[in-house]
Amino acid sequence: MKRVTYRDLVVEIAPLIKECFPWDVEEKLDTGADILFLDVRENQEYDTMHIEHSLHVPRGILETAVEWDHEETEPELVQARDKQIVVVCRSGSRSVFAAYTLMQMGYKHVTSLKTGLRGWNEYDLPLVDLENNQIDPELGDRYFANKLLAYQRKPKDWVD
Repeated sequence: MKRVTYRDLVVEIAPLIKECFPWDVEEKLDTGADILFLDVRENQEYDTMHIEHSLHVPRGILETAVEWDHEETEPELVQARDKQIVVVCRSGSRSVFAAYTLMQMGYKHVTSLKTGLRGWNEYDLPLVDLENNQIDPELGDRYFANKLLAYQRKPKDWVD
């Protein structure tokens, strides 16, 4: 069996879901659309900065958060099966998987933010911290920049 990479999985699933750019979302918001932003990043990522009023459900508990009778149940999300949902993450990859999962679980109007919050910030749309203080876009740029450490890079002699 051929080894599949994370990027391969994203590319395979992306055509099966809807994706949008930040400016598409801004247009919908300008027309008064009622959108639920679902942030699937990890806790410390969300705590640092997020879209105001977004619902935070880390990707790792999504499947149980969308159903009743689990410790992770998120009632607002359980009841949003017919609502417009824009799923967000840092760069737009985890949101692809989350959007696909939600569609499989019966959610009808799910879209993944293609560029993630990185693109949202680059487009100068607002982000806030836990106290709802507006985040300076330059701070967002630094936060969302790739920070790959030397030990995380593939060794030159690595064979796939």
